[in-house]
Amino acid sequence: MLEATHIVIGAGSAGAALAYRLSEDPDARVLILEAGGSDVGPFIQMPAALSYPMNMSRYDWGFVSDPEPHLGGRQLVTPRGKVVGGSSSINGMVYVRGHAHDFDTWAEMGAQGWSYADVAPYFERMENAHGGEAGVRGTSGPMHVTRGTKWSPLYNAFIEAGRQAGYETTPDYNGLKQEGFADMEMTVWRGRRWSTANAYLKPALKRANVRLLTGVNARRIIIENGRATGVEFTRGNGVETAQASAEVIVAASAINSPRLLMLSGIGDGEALSELGIETVAHRPGVGQNLQDHLELYIQQTCTQPITLYKHWNLVSKALIGAQWLFTGTGLGASNHFEACAFIRSRAGIEYPDIQYHFLPFAVRYDGKAAAEGHGFQAHVGPMRSKSRGRVALTSADPDADPSILFNYMSHPDDWEEFRTAIRLTREIFGQEAFAPFRGHEIQPGDSVQSDADLDDFIREHAESAYHPCGTCRMGRADDPGAVVDPHGRVIGVEALRVADSSIFPQITNGNLNAPSIMVGEKIADHILGRTPLPASNRQPWIHPDWQTSQR
Repeated sequence: MLEATHIVIGAGSAGAALAYRLSEDPDARVLILEAGGSDVGPFIQMPAALSYPMNMSRYDWGFVSDPEPHLGGRQLVTPRGKVVGGSSSINGMVYVRGHAHDFDTWAEMGAQGWSYADVAPYFERMENAHGGEAGVRGTSGPMHVTRGTKWSPLYNAFIEAGRQAGYETTPDYNGLKQEGFADMEMTVWRGRRWSTANAYLKPALKRANVRLLTGVNARRIIIENGRATGVEFTRGNGVETAQASAEVIVAASAINSPRLLMLSGIGDGEALSELGIETVAHRPGVGQNLQDHLELYIQQTCTQPITLYKHWNLVSKALIGAQWLFTGTGLGASNHFEACAFIRSRAGIEYPDIQYHFLPFAVRYDGKAAAEGHGFQAHVGPMRSKSRGRVALTSADPDADPSILFNYMSHPDDWEEFRTAIRLTREIFGQEAFAPFRGHEIQPGDSVQSDADLDDFIREHAESAYHPCGTCRMGRADDPGAVVDPHGRVIGVEALRVADSSIFPQITNGNLNAPSIMVGEKIADHILGRTPLPASNRQPWIHPDWQTSQR
């Protein structure tokens, strides 16, 4: 039998950071269990190849949502990384801390010790930001964060169009001022995807007290007399166990973490008993509170041949791949999301609730179809949907896929927010800065104007931004809907924690990779009994006229 002080389930964004920090303690013996395999190879390491790994069964769990009732019964893919580095090895590499008020909201919701003042020093500790606000951003952490070359004039056109439309610009949306149009940051270093596998796991594995097992599936957490003592997992055709003398930490994603808790008897007692699973801890919040970001691709044709479309052929792709392979530079070294914006949808909203990713190409996210030749697009979506979904077991069999229902667009406000987002995007694309490049609108298309027509477009074309979270919500220990306390400890079970995006009480403003890593960093300190890093006293920038002005 394998033995360790700490077993970490999942070598992903939070899990890799956890393992790295826990193994700084020479007395710790850390065992990491990862269902996927190696991240070696150009599909993962080349930033521009980002559409490939999330569509490859070798690297992705292959989850699909249940038919979504408010999206015409469509089933949306829900990629989660099944590889060393987890979803940080298959994501779009966009780096967004989130807005300061996101974390203040967490604290108000019962996650004491997770306000902006508390989490800011952990973001700083983990970052090595190349560019960014001095004194706010970290410059010596494991996570390299860089900006692109902005090789296409369309990037600056997008930022300038935002300024012309009356919006703020910001030199660093990950600094104190998120609101505005800006250069986007990416987890890319020296031309390679800088996943948590590269940043944290590979350095940790050089230590004698860390062991990684790949290709192993955690089946259940072994709980004896109310205490987690180990993990049962499959390796090859056999079932094995590993024993943890100190703690078991689940960092398996917003889908797999609640699934594993439920398979282990932690969840809604009635639902578990219906599947023949004995209840160890009745926590009805397990699997509930599922949140995500939905987005639309607003696309325009481009009248000049300055988009990625000119490289949409085998010869160009081969040349880009070769340049990247030999020099680590060129178009292969970017995720091509090099400009962005965070804006407020209306007056009276204190901080941004709409996010833009700008791309000098009109294409589907899976990279399978380009639209009408040269074009550009903005990915746009509301940040704080009131819709909530859930993850549920379909069987007591650990190999059975879970049922995932996001319940997208179930709140009436979602529709109004999305319609507003489309109309604001059209206004931005209509600015003078785009005049030299702007052709006709590809989608939604000029004929789609009424609320009803926009709603039809949203229902048919909204896509997940792949930001699931919230399914093991953090809160006060006496909160019946909370799953973990503010130290990540599963309420009602000793020596068991959860540390990943599933513990977010509410989804953050932007992409979730950075806050997921931060969770791993911070919970590692709780596990080791370290004094938390000193709180920040810096105040975020809030638009002075937010109560009366949308921009």
